[in-house]
Amino acid sequence: MFDILRPAAPASPLVLDSPHSGTLYPPDFRPAQPPERYRRAEDMYVDELFSAAPALGLPLLRARFGRIYCDVNRAFDDLVPASLDDAGELNLAPSAKARLGKGVLWTATPPDGAPLLAGPVLRAEYFDRLERCWYPYHDALGELIAETRAAHGRVFHLDLHSMQPVANAMHEDAVGSLRPDIVLSDREGTSAGVGYLEAARALLLDLGFSVAVNDPFKGAEILRRHGNPARGVHSLQIEVNRALYMDVETYGKTVRFSETRARLSAFIGSLGDWAAKSGG
Repeated sequence: MFDILRPAAPASPLVLDSPHSGTLYPPDFRPAQPPERYRRAEDMYVDELFSAAPALGLPLLRARFGRIYCDVNRAFDDLVPASLDDAGELNLAPSAKARLGKGVLWTATPPDGAPLLAGPVLRAEYFDRLERCWYPYHDALGELIAETRAAHGRVFHLDLHSMQPVANAMHEDAVGSLRPDIVLSDREGTSAGVGYLEAARALLLDLGFSVAVNDPFKGAEILRRHGNPARGVHSLQIEVNRALYMDVETYGKTVRFSETRARLSAFIGSLGDWAAKSGG
């Protein structure tokens, strides 16, 4: 349910993952909405935007399953009990995101929050999705980070995402808020050292992107679970504005796709060089 694209010769302690670009929806996904609605939640083409990674000596982990089927950037228990047919005796801990319908299993459809599912998810299916998607993805990312740390003594991890150009009713920032080109997040300074954040920010600015930090996104479960600066593991989240490369209504790539991909390839190449020279 995921791929690890490895370089022929690892050149840097920089590791990339794309958890939300998957497009597979297994048979136990029973939507009440058509694909042209629910696929809006995908981080479409993000794995393609950063697909130069292996050629640059950088490993890239990418999920193949759709994020609304199982969102690995949420805690495994981040779910409203009513989402399941039987939540009895489960110690679920729904966050604000889960209450908006986008917990570890999504129950609402962007942009307006319309019901996503035809009915509650079966309890057995919830556990099955965790076993087939959630745990294996985190295990694979953890192993990739551990391998890199063993080889280099430190790791710089970049968690890849995309964002709508304008906030909608399922977002936590104000509806109608305009987003910059890029948002970098480090969970308010807890998932990465400041040097890594500032290096990434400076490189993006040099490439002509507008950049915000921890606003409106601060990083979620992947950074919380894997980032550990005290142990030499620095995790950043990057959100790329979809207006830079796609039509957010038709889902087609725009004429800017190739240019944006080239700029982001230059970014990760330079960031990989910085990581190789950094002492961590």
